[in-house]
Amino acid sequence: MLVTGGGKRIGATIVRSLHAANANVAIHYRSSATEAEALCAELNGQRQDSSIILQADLNQVSAINAMIAALVDNCGRLDAVVNNASSFYPTPLGSITEAQWEDLIGSNLKAPLFVCQAALPHLRASRGSIVNLVDIHARRPLRDHAVYGPAKAGLAMLTRSLARDLGPEVRVNGVAPGAILWPEDDMSDKTKASILKQVPLKRSGEPADIARTVLFLLRDAPYVTGEIIAVDGGRSVGW
Repeated sequence: MLVTGGGKRIGATIVRSLHAANANVAIHYRSSATEAEALCAELNGQRQDSSIILQADLNQVSAINAMIAALVDNCGRLDAVVNNASSFYPTPLGSITEAQWEDLIGSNLKAPLFVCQAALPHLRASRGSIVNLVDIHARRPLRDHAVYGPAKAGLAMLTRSLARDLGPEVRVNGVAPGAILWPEDDMSDKTKASILKQVPLKRSGEPADIARTVLFLLRDAPYVTGEIIAVDGGRSVGW
């Protein structure tokens, strides 16, 4: 199973969850080599030859194709893809650059499409599954994120489009996180409190909440495709 952006944060928790369910995992990273290498060593210490790492800039289609080829050469097959890698930052109108557009659309929409395309022959052969990490803000706009939100909205439509096109051989679903991990850059306590006021469960979630949902869709939902599950503590109910 391949997890993009699997070296840290939610991606690493997904990797550990799949590995604990006896899956062999390929951990993709772009620049987080230290974290990916440490995680791979940890998992191989638990079960020999159960994990590999793959470096690629997913904004480059040639790198995606090479990554999938290397994975299959090493593992012999591919049963699942989790498109988790993502860029996230504000882009206020009036200051948006072409480079920001290419990065946010690239990581959140272009990369998942071309990862799925490169993986498709192998997923068809294994009757495998795809899970895309979407976002609750694919449906409800987040202020000052006029590029990120549309990119994730595109990923939501891509998820449904692929489910329609790839059945019955390959199932395609999505997970839409809410307030799970706060951004790595600074966010004020006031902003965090404002967000949590909108959550019926009155707390943030945990990466394990996302990982369990991904595992459910991959392992325990053979008659589910084209669905996007919000894991947001009920926040989307109140919008």
